[in-house]
Amino acid sequence: MSKPPYLKSGSPARLFPVLATTSKEGRTTSIVLACMALVKELGDELLSSIGLRVGKRATIQAFTEIVFEDGTTNEDRPDGLLILKSGSKEWRALVETKIGNAALSVDQIEKYRVLAKRHGIDCVITISNQFASSPQLHPLSFELNKRIKLPVFHWSWTFVLTVVDLLFSNDAVADEDQKLLLNELRRFLSHESAGVQGFTKMPPEWSDLVKLASTGGRMIKSSSEVERVVDAWHQETKDLSLILTRKLDTLVRERLPRRLANDPVERRKAAISQLCSENTLNATFDIPDAAAPLDVTANLSTRSVSVSMTVRAPEDRKSSKARLNWLLRQLKGEFSEEFFIRYNWPGRSEFTQSSINDARSDASIIDKEREHLQVLSFEIIAVHKLGARFGQLTNFVSDLEEVVPSFYETAGQNLTVWSKPAPKIKEEASSITDIAEDADTAAIGDG
Repeated sequence: MSKPPYLKSGSPARLFPVLATTSKEGRTTSIVLACMALVKELGDELLSSIGLRVGKRATIQAFTEIVFEDGTTNEDRPDGLLILKSGSKEWRALVETKIGNAALSVDQIEKYRVLAKRHGIDCVITISNQFASSPQLHPLSFELNKRIKLPVFHWSWTFVLTVVDLLFSNDAVADEDQKLLLNELRRFLSHESAGVQGFTKMPPEWSDLVKLASTGGRMIKSSSEVERVVDAWHQETKDLSLILTRKLDTLVRERLPRRLANDPVERRKAAISQLCSENTLNATFDIPDAAAPLDVTANLSTRSVSVSMTVRAPEDRKSSKARLNWLLRQLKGEFSEEFFIRYNWPGRSEFTQSSINDARSDASIIDKEREHLQVLSFEIIAVHKLGARFGQLTNFVSDLEEVVPSFYETAGQNLTVWSKPAPKIKEEASSITDIAEDADTAAIGDG
């Protein structure tokens, strides 16, 4: 693979880069970009995440530590260059990476955007341990210069690892040699030496806000502390969706209202408003083929994390007790006292609830004070009171990442959706012959 003529220097991305042992960033970047070029399914999947259509005959070339021929210095040296060739067409992207705790710099990204625009390059892609709700919504989008009309996309290293995991687990790579290479990449990215890490702790402002909320204080929407906590929560929920994706071998996405899905500014405003008015942070996850979305709420006032799923009650059972028994047959295994069922009733009636264990002991508990109503839906919920750990930067994240998958494994994955039974043929008119005979009899009677 020859160096493009517009590059003063730059090396093809290598699977086995010869770099100093201290150059973790350069090594990881080279290996990942090389695998994108060599494993077609990996390159296709990552590029499609930023809205690029990759044809069957398209090829990817990757270079590292590039310097352009127009007099730019080594200080203006992006970590990589991706080139997608499809016939006579060529699409190019500058790549900037950070490893470990190193954070992306707005100034550096802006410099590379200007550089890319000058050379007719289509976009800038950043890769770091920071998280974004979507590769097309950059984690620093609030600070980037809106006047520079050149897109910036972002992959977290965990997102790259998750894509690799899904391709391998779902046997999506046809070529056996490329599949072996993909497995080695998965093994490499999973090792601590690669510098890939998930979201590990909340910002320092978290402890102060938890203390404020739990003592009855009020948060100010315009405060920078609230903004930093909300931004951290959104990074954590994205990491959580990737954790669930790897555990379930299927793509788990955050569910967002349409008006917020593609607008990080509005999403931030909505979360800030909810945090300041209700002292809660919320997230909802869509799990393919699950009975319902998975809802997660962190309540700063009570220092608790709630995880729940809501299913509609079966309408072909008349009594609430019969409807509850339908649900209880799905809830197998042992449940701690943190697990409850909330019963949602028609009209303005407030929900009632009981522990799963109490409902198992006596299903008629559902009728208490609601004897003349039919339950409409069930919310299966686990409420984890974390106490002091809730306000601790690292323990809050680690506890959250433990209780959410645990809830789904214990309860969520066993739930099924009730569907209305198909209509059945009436016995008195079960065939065309029967209908014809009934019609003849009626006609004779009329005569």
